[in-house]
Amino acid sequence: MKRRKGREYAFHLLFQHDFTGKKPETKDFAEFWDQKDEDAEGRSFVEDLVCGTLNNLSGIDSAIQKAAEHWVLERMAAVDRNILRLAAYELLYRKDIPSAVTINEAIEIAKKYSTIESASFINGILDRIAKGIKGKKAR
Repeated sequence: MKRRKGREYAFHLLFQHDFTGKKPETKDFAEFWDQKDEDAEGRSFVEDLVCGTLNNLSGIDSAIQKAAEHWVLERMAAVDRNILRLAAYELLYRKDIPSAVTINEAIEIAKKYSTIESASFINGILDRIAKGIKGKKAR
């Protein structure tokens, strides 16, 4: 599986969680994968993204809220909010993925599932988060 497809799957699962409030469990992942023909490595990548995002949701939401000047997280479109959460997880907690790759992937997912305006909105917020991380490393 290509990583973009994995990120799209993770986005779908995070979007579902946003509406149900229920964290996916092993059986939920199994049901999800029953409908897909993906390899174990790809499944592991997706499950890490989903679980990592949900396990760090408070810190992720805080970083997004701080970077999203004049926006309240709960008032953002659910699609945009979950793309931001997924990408912010990668930026903040996955040091093996370059920030430029993460931001580009989030923009492409936004173009596919949201609006053109959302893509630039997401780009701006993720860029602020990435610059904040770089600024902390420079200190």
